[in-house]
Amino acid sequence: MDHAILGQIALSYSPVIDRNRSVTATRLTVWPLQQGARLDAAPLLRAIGEAWPVGGPPLWLNITNEALLQDLMAAQPGTHILLEVPAFMASDPANTDTICTLHANGSTLLLKGRPLQSLPREVLPCFKQSIVDYEDDRRHDPAAPAAAAAPTPAGAGNSRSITSIQAGVRTVGEMENAFRHGAAAVLGWPIDDITQASAKPADQPALQVIVMLIDQVHREEEIEVLENTLKRDPPLAYKLMRYINSPAFGLSVEISSFRHAIMILGYQRLKRWLALLLATASKDPNMKPVMFAAVRRGLLMEELARVSGDDEMRNELFICGVFSLLDRMFRQPFSELLKTIPVPERVYQALADHTGPYEPYFQLVQAMEGTDLYEIKDAAGNLMMGFDDINLSLIKAMMTAAELD
Repeated sequence: MDHAILGQIALSYSPVIDRNRSVTATRLTVWPLQQGARLDAAPLLRAIGEAWPVGGPPLWLNITNEALLQDLMAAQPGTHILLEVPAFMASDPANTDTICTLHANGSTLLLKGRPLQSLPREVLPCFKQSIVDYEDDRRHDPAAPAAAAAPTPAGAGNSRSITSIQAGVRTVGEMENAFRHGAAAVLGWPIDDITQASAKPADQPALQVIVMLIDQVHREEEIEVLENTLKRDPPLAYKLMRYINSPAFGLSVEISSFRHAIMILGYQRLKRWLALLLATASKDPNMKPVMFAAVRRGLLMEELARVSGDDEMRNELFICGVFSLLDRMFRQPFSELLKTIPVPERVYQALADHTGPYEPYFQLVQAMEGTDLYEIKDAAGNLMMGFDDINLSLIKAMMTAAELD
């Protein structure tokens, strides 16, 4: 993949989370790095299309540049790409024909923000949902009653009601409040207060076996020892077999025994798999977005290291990202948690002390989960990486994540 457009933009990503706390799509936000720069929509669609092909997981595109969005709409992207259209553009009669053509061709359009004036009558049916920022939604007044469904967006101009999506959700409380007031889904990373809000701890028996296996792999115990430990937890053994035979692993033959699986994986890849299991061990539905975030952090940090890192660094950064939310999942500070879970020293420094060579990678990934272009630029500068490499890493990480899902 070689796309010059990736060096001219910054990307960030966030999940689309439904009422079941399942991640149903990914929202990709696109910023031009240079204000006023003219960008070509066609190469952007080609670059994105390699990560999100037709038939793949849904993608929401949030374009922050009006000219680029105009070109993108005219280019008629694939119907699996959902386009967010700001309310001021949807209200402009100059865009009516383009919006109606997109809708007629099967594209799903999302109305972003509250219209300040009525939408043209023929435009409103083109939008499936409206996106309203949590802080701008008047329904979240604590005294407001719960709503069974979202109201028609203000200024819509007729009685047709479309469901709402809540953007900017950062805590579990905000997520639950949004759903209580009728939101169909939320956009954001509700992880800020998860330690206090989570009521259900991780599955402790499975956790004990996973931690024991991580320790045994860390000490490179004999395969017989690992096999005997794995047999103590049949569901865990089943997950191992399912994972190693999945498309993400890329094997051409089916693995049918524990011993063969362990031999094929090797110690490093087995440690990666166990890290994924540990990060997805919670039974609490509210933890689903957190587990989603942890896995994507690991995949992205690993890809960022491919530019200049070796295999050991890539593996450690993967574990660093996947483990980065364990303190929230198990409600323990990393200084205590990592006494029972062996991790490399550089991973410990990043997670427990916020220092060391991996901290700049961690800061960049956190910035790319947010909505501040300047934070992303600062983090990229601290890591001394170009945006072509950063954005390519994000796209590759999302491709791998789709295979794991």
